[in-house]
Amino acid sequence: LLYLVLLGALIVLTGRLSVESPPAREQLLSGPQFTRWVWETRPYYPMASQFLLGSLFSAYAIFYSQSATFTGTAIFFALLIVLLVTNEFLRDRLSNLRILVALYTVVSFAFFTFFLPVITGLMNVVIFLLGALLSLGVTLYLVQLVYRHRPEQSGRQPFGVMAPAIVLIAMLVGFYFMNWIPPVPLSLKFGGMYHEIKRQGDQFELSFDKRWYQVWKRSDTAYPADTPIYCFTAVFAPVDLNTTVYHHWYFRPNDIRPFMHADRIPIKISGGREGGYRAYSFKQGLDPGDWRVDVETEDGRIIGRVAVTVLSQTEDQPRLATELY
Repeated sequence: LLYLVLLGALIVLTGRLSVESPPAREQLLSGPQFTRWVWETRPYYPMASQFLLGSLFSAYAIFYSQSATFTGTAIFFALLIVLLVTNEFLRDRLSNLRILVALYTVVSFAFFTFFLPVITGLMNVVIFLLGALLSLGVTLYLVQLVYRHRPEQSGRQPFGVMAPAIVLIAMLVGFYFMNWIPPVPLSLKFGGMYHEIKRQGDQFELSFDKRWYQVWKRSDTAYPADTPIYCFTAVFAPVDLNTTVYHHWYFRPNDIRPFMHADRIPIKISGGREGGYRAYSFKQGLDPGDWRVDVETEDGRIIGRVAVTVLSQTEDQPRLATELY
């Protein structure tokens, strides 16, 4: 939030100095010290803007990576990575007000998208659209500050500066309705398929097949048909965020066929636990083929995915192992 405020102040200063004629040296020396300092430090504004934008994009890339999956939700995360890398080559262009305003709209949008659910405890379309409107409103206010004392430029010029920002917000809202934006602040901390789940005090005992050399294995990846199966997940949410996620079961008989809907099971989760809110769903009598469980929000955005292959028959069953979570 501090970086957003500082970047906003830099944008206003950059814009104001670009529409005003520089004062004469004698006038500058005899004027207020703050005005002289503003004009003398002008060459450093692009570097400062680049630093603040790079810091914001890197923080967002780390944060959104916790909720992004290798599905459509990775598109917005990929956009942040592209902007993070591109920012390293933009220093000479960051005195351009249109580019600055457009980038500021993106970083404001990324901030409000996860900040509003945290402070309201709600995740829905209304909260998302409110965040998009806030990011657009804050950016518009900055542009108005640039042209506030320039009535002759208060019409078409601000609109021209805001046009790329408006297009970007419209595009990002479209991303949301196409489920291309990660469901921050939710993230899948752990997930797997198991033979049996038992509650042991404050922990869950998870039973799965494991051969002696499979030291890395923590859940089942292959499973016998006609056997009960449990999908266990731990979903992180911030404190005071209470919402519903879904275990969406899909099935396909072979890799030639597409996955088909099998079941969608709602699970209420509460925020605050660092390791995630733990819950599981249960199925039995699964047909042989590929099965997967998409852990989804109410609006269908994917938090994470757990997959397993169900086999028609098994031979040489490995020894049952347990995992505590």
